Amino acid sequence: MKSDTPLLDTRDRVLVVGAGIAGLAAALRLAHAGLAVTVLERHAGPGGKMRAFPSDAGPVDAGPTVLTMRGVFDALFASVGTRLEDHIDLVPQDILARHFWPDGSRLDLFADEARSRAAIHDFAGDRAARQFTRFCARARRLFAAFDAPMMQAAAPSSLALAATVARQPNLIPAMAPLSTLAQSLARQFDDPRLRQLFGRYATYVGGSPYQSPALLSLIWQAEAAGVWVVRGGMHRLAQSLATLASAKGAHFHYGTHVSRIETEGAQVRGVTLGDGTRLAAEHILFNGDPRALASGLLGPAATAVAPQTMKLPRSLSAQVWAFAATPSGPDLAHHNVFFAADARSEFEDLRAGRCPRDPTIYVCAQDRGLPEHPPHRERFEIILNAPPLDGLTQTAEDFASCHTRTFQTLAAFGLRFNPLPGEGTLTTPARFDRMFPASLGSLYGQSPHGMTAGLKRPTARTPIRGLYLAGGGAHPGAGVPMATLSARHAAEAILNDRISISTCPPMAMPGGISTA
Repeated sequence: MKSDTPLLDTRDRVLVVGAGIAGLAAALRLAHAGLAVTVLERHAGPGGKMRAFPSDAGPVDAGPTVLTMRGVFDALFASVGTRLEDHIDLVPQDILARHFWPDGSRLDLFADEARSRAAIHDFAGDRAARQFTRFCARARRLFAAFDAPMMQAAAPSSLALAATVARQPNLIPAMAPLSTLAQSLARQFDDPRLRQLFGRYATYVGGSPYQSPALLSLIWQAEAAGVWVVRGGMHRLAQSLATLASAKGAHFHYGTHVSRIETEGAQVRGVTLGDGTRLAAEHILFNGDPRALASGLLGPAATAVAPQTMKLPRSLSAQVWAFAATPSGPDLAHHNVFFAADARSEFEDLRAGRCPRDPTIYVCAQDRGLPEHPPHRERFEIILNAPPLDGLTQTAEDFASCHTRTFQTLAAFGLRFNPLPGEGTLTTPARFDRMFPASLGSLYGQSPHGMTAGLKRPTARTPIRGLYLAGGGAHPGAGVPMATLSARHAAEAILNDRISISTCPPMAMPGGISTA
């Protein structure tokens, strides 16, 4: 690689390893602050998991599909002097999601709580509607209480969380600290379908409702506060961030593999690329699975980072289809969920390390939820939960078995596609592991199971001076808004640390930028 990055003092140079959503957001903030930012991405373009497949109907999203917590993105763009709506076209969704059950029942939830309450009243009766109102109030209270000390804090602590609860002791019954999400929902809803629906929010962060803490019910509040569709697909957000960061002076190098992080003592000094190129810098932001560092994939010096990732259980993976076809059957919204007949059996299979025999299937109809009528040939992303690789053996039969399980299940609901997708449209846990090394196919980093799981994630600062973390595997966790918040934490840490050492004389590193 020949770099066009200016030869500045290494204290002014930042290397961002990985162009996922967190790497892009951090690169944008740092370039706007005047630092010389170079982004090194092993794939062919920006986005990381926020990727797209080509199709004859246009690019099809094959990664995250739900945009919530819009304020996080408004704040990001405002911090660099522009507006989110000047770069991507967001369409608010009236219908948050459409839900289907094997017994033929169907329920839409809306951005308006009163409409959702009315829909639940028609779906399950007056008692269920009252239970829903109480559930929403509980989720709002939890979200408001833990947003600042957990999500917005760069390094949350058990003491700060305990202080929050001490100031608001009425949070304790809402938290249900000794209960799983499934146990808590069983007390809140009589109708098993509503327990199943709100329990699925644990999968948003790669968990099972039967093992995740009841506190995760606050995820509902993030969705209830609004869902947006990015016109053209979620990958447009990644492209927009890369374009804006470039305009601010960041340099992007795609198809560039970082093989080693170089250190001197406890201070980073740069990276070595796969082709032998050496880049010097005193600030490196790693936007990948922290387990790649702990496992030694980027050299022995970085194994001191996030050692817990080598021991703690991994979150769920997925089997993901991305294709274009003409659908027939039930009317679809943008976000659709087709539930398994037995809610518990799906997660028992996942816990045992096997793909569910009776899966819940999420279908994103990418061309729905827009003002215009969908085209004849539409774009779809279909997601089934799967265990990570430490509990799953990939075989040659994976495509055939997943294809049968997916499309026979949807056909039982009356949903069919013409043509059915081929093998190149499926991403398995093994493929995710190849794309994102050392992840074991897990899409969300560490498992969210256990009441203190959120405190065990690595934070932006690491034991190595000048090495920082951002992304869904770091604090505050999985999901596009959370990864974007992690980028803010990392960028602020870099800027603050740079100021704190600005009066110290630079330490020499032989080489600088050279090509082997």
